[in-house]
Amino acid sequence: MRNIVKDLIKSSLAGIAMAMVIFCIIGVVFDIGYQGNFSLENYRFTQMVAGCAIIGLGFGLPTFVYNIDKLPMPVKVLIHMGIGCTIYTVVAYSVGWFGAATTIWQGLAIAGIQLAVAFIIWFCFMRYYRHEAKVMNDKIQEMKK
Repeated sequence: MRNIVKDLIKSSLAGIAMAMVIFCIIGVVFDIGYQGNFSLENYRFTQMVAGCAIIGLGFGLPTFVYNIDKLPMPVKVLIHMGIGCTIYTVVAYSVGWFGAATTIWQGLAIAGIQLAVAFIIWFCFMRYYRHEAKVMNDKIQEMKK
């Protein structure tokens, strides 16, 4: 039980950290795009940072499904990404990243970008952990000889 809580805290902090880094990079892009005239009023920055932390939790906490051996990998990915992307979409509308003036095509484009970024990050983690498992398996096989 202690390991589960420790893993949940670790994955939550990693999710929040990643969300904050992405948020900062996008903020810099907008600042440059608006030529230094990018401003937020009425605590919008604070709302966005809080939303960013919630998104980090939305993607970090559901990673516990990868510890459930009975579930096939596609189901694990669907649960993880489904929860994360749903939370992202709700938060994005709540903090104003998607405005009321957003058209259906813009919404679909934003959703596509969101899914692409989420799956790229997921893919990078998957590659890392597969490589780590291969290294451990190779060391075990080497010890058997």
